[in-house]
Amino acid sequence: MKRVLSVAAAVFSLSVMAWAADSTQVKGWISDSGCGAKHAGSGAACVKGCIKSGKAPVFVDEEKKQVWAIDNPDAVKDFYGDHVTVTGTTDTDKMSVHIDSIAEAK
Repeated sequence: MKRVLSVAAAVFSLSVMAWAADSTQVKGWISDSGCGAKHAGSGAACVKGCIKSGKAPVFVDEEKKQVWAIDNPDAVKDFYGDHVTVTGTTDTDKMSVHIDSIAEAK
């Protein structure tokens, strides 16, 4: 019984560490799925227009120029076209991010 509890505790600890390792903080831009990285830094008007016409908001990593789908798009509705810092959990297989917090980049 002690062995089972020890193994369960170890698995739980490793899974918590793996989950925490996926949480990252990155600077970038909120753009749209139609233009992706092309909008980075070009202003909010075009991004807002594209999203209004049905494109999904996306996050563009400013360093890597990677475009990430946003799992919870309502989290970025006040930041279309803005340069931001996001903290979130990534899914590299799906190239998606769940945004836990967002703020204008400094």
